[in-house]
Amino acid sequence: MVLGALGALLDMEDDLTVTGTAADGEEALRLVGSLAPDVLLTDIEMPGMTGLEVAAEIRRLGMPTRVVILTTFARSGYLRRALDAGAVGYLLKDAPSATLADAIRAVHAGRRAIDPELAADAWGEADPLTDRERQVLRLAGEGLANAEIAGRLHLSDGTVRNYLSEAIGKLGVANRVAAARLARERGWL
Repeated sequence: MVLGALGALLDMEDDLTVTGTAADGEEALRLVGSLAPDVLLTDIEMPGMTGLEVAAEIRRLGMPTRVVILTTFARSGYLRRALDAGAVGYLLKDAPSATLADAIRAVHAGRRAIDPELAADAWGEADPLTDRERQVLRLAGEGLANAEIAGRLHLSDGTVRNYLSEAIGKLGVANRVAAARLARERGWL
């Protein structure tokens, strides 16, 4: 419903054309490959591939499509990760549709479009986690045991314990559940 409404709102703009919509990250990436849009508007959390993974893959493949993240996650950690993945826009879903349309125009013109409040917050605390610590912590936060995490990531149980121990220490919390919760709150997972 939101996807359809958003597409209809943007299509009402005289100078914007919605060339396709996708229900998940894999479909979005396929459509970018076949339709070659100037701008991709995506969320962070989607089935299959996240919006951050889609942005990173678009950059890795050297596609010219510029990525704008539209999300409910008003966390500076997500903004930093989005920019690191190659996104050039980051807006919140509660922004007025005119703001979104203007942001798409700005991104199309080669500029960035970032929620100003979030941009100010992003200069704060940096994400202390490595990519591997983040992967392990995300799975631990989903309730997986060390052996299950090890199997999914092709690591040994001891390596998983080491990554969890490092993440817990860096975040200054007592256990893996608290570490996953804190990292998610800060937008690092």
